[in-house]
Amino acid sequence: MEARDIFERDKLGEEISHQDPEYHKIREMIDEAQKLLFELNNKYHEEPEVRRLFSQLTGIEVDKTFRLRPPFYTDFGKNIRVGKNVFINHCCTFMDRGGITLEEGVLIGPKVNLITINHPLEPHRRHSTISSPILIKKNAWVGAAATIMPGVTIGENAVVAAGAVVTKDVLPNTVVAGVPAKVIKMIE
Repeated sequence: MEARDIFERDKLGEEISHQDPEYHKIREMIDEAQKLLFELNNKYHEEPEVRRLFSQLTGIEVDKTFRLRPPFYTDFGKNIRVGKNVFINHCCTFMDRGGITLEEGVLIGPKVNLITINHPLEPHRRHSTISSPILIKKNAWVGAAATIMPGVTIGENAVVAAGAVVTKDVLPNTVVAGVPAKVIKMIE
């Protein structure tokens, strides 16, 4: 059996130590993302140029219906996937090492945090990370300053209220709010 590289192990949720002999590959990807983000965030760009830079950041061309309002922040970039008619408002942070997928029609409010990495609780292991993907399904809306934690799926047509911290999956056609987020309403 062939050994998996650090990126495969990371996306599979294996614990990754900063002392891993391959960790330099992650640092290199982070450095590459930071260079692209500096270009994206530090001067005005028309929408086609924003899409071009975002496509370069993710490594996959986004649809012409995709819209992003910079500034935008990510640690990695290459594990972000977006569908058609996705809108990401300004000042969002996507920690995407575990993978972030935004399906068609997703709306992301300003200052939203999508966090796919976490650290073990034990003090002697805290310099390691564990990744888990985030999936936001079709036509979901994540309100301003909400935080979605690792491993969460937001169901189709669901709404995450502003300021919510989502630690568990959100069912389709529901509205969640609070810290931690709880269902407050069903969408008819």
